[in-house]
Amino acid sequence: MGVLRSTQSLQAEVEELRAALLAGGGGGHGGAAAGWRRRSAGHAGAKRATGADDDAGGAEARAVCVTGGISFVGFAVVDRLLRHGYTVRLALETQEDMDKLREMEMFGEDGRDGVWTVMANVTDPESLRRAFDGCAGVFHTSAFVDPGGMSGYTKHMARLEAQAAERVIEACVRTESVRKCVFTSSLLACVWRQNYPHDRRFPTIIDENCWSDESFCRDNKLWFALGKTAAEKAAWRAARGRDLKLVTICPALVTGPGFRRRNSTASIAYLKGARAMLADGLLATANVETVAEAHVRAYEAMGDNTAGGRYICYDHVVQRPEEFAELERQLGLPGAAAAQQAAGDDRPARFELCKRKLARLMSARRRCTYDTYYSVAFD
Repeated sequence: MGVLRSTQSLQAEVEELRAALLAGGGGGHGGAAAGWRRRSAGHAGAKRATGADDDAGGAEARAVCVTGGISFVGFAVVDRLLRHGYTVRLALETQEDMDKLREMEMFGEDGRDGVWTVMANVTDPESLRRAFDGCAGVFHTSAFVDPGGMSGYTKHMARLEAQAAERVIEACVRTESVRKCVFTSSLLACVWRQNYPHDRRFPTIIDENCWSDESFCRDNKLWFALGKTAAEKAAWRAARGRDLKLVTICPALVTGPGFRRRNSTASIAYLKGARAMLADGLLATANVETVAEAHVRAYEAMGDNTAGGRYICYDHVVQRPEEFAELERQLGLPGAAAAQQAAGDDRPARFELCKRKLARLMSARRRCTYDTYYSVAFD
């Protein structure tokens, strides 16, 4: 997943994942993930017949590949896919990822069939094509982070993110069995613009039609936002006019139980510039279960062409300075008290986030199991 981890951080993530699996072993939350095990090599190479219906219900049509499947978001997506009856192939990039799965004892004989693994480099279209071969759809949740960087994300990571996005889409197009791709982007790809009017009577609506200004992100060193914006645009360019259905999910700051340990690097990178977002009404959070459900709902709705384009995903807009201070405190960021003071005025927000498109999609399908509101105090 383009991530360099220390032995200590790897062990901490393993313990976190093992605890999640054990907690869900009796059914309900995480129950399907408790049954993961590796499929035989014969299944990994199975290809869907040319022209087969994506939603025909056959084994091949229910097989999907997930990049970054052991990341915070990826793990939740895989778990949700299993509970929806899919078989999942995990595209792992490093031996460290494989070691993590082994330490979680996911390959035991007592596990249920449902997940198998392949090694694939997200910057190598040919290895991706081999990983995707036989799957009807791809969920690209993988992302680049730099734990050694001050913000967890660098300008170099932004370039890599865009290159990887283009190569993933190219591999999808070149893989005969793949017909659909759900791409994990970010709300940050929508919110950063310059020269917004300051004297409007009503707030400006930010929805799926809005794109962040790459020049603005570059000038203000908002590398995480730049990477997500450039990557999503690269994906759309690569898919244009090709035989591939593409949907992008743009989640807000992804939170949920365990997020400060398992997703702290990406969260810190997301929050660069967060005080400006807070003041403008653009700082929002999305529980990881909501994000995962949105991915699966979009994928299923693509089969009858009722889903397409971009979807903004969030549960809660952070409006109070004390909520923001709590986020900073949980992530170990300095300046929480200053944040309260800086954002403590009563100016009306200049912007309003809109997620009506995703709300219509979610209400049109099965009711989401995880529609409970989660506050920012998770652990």
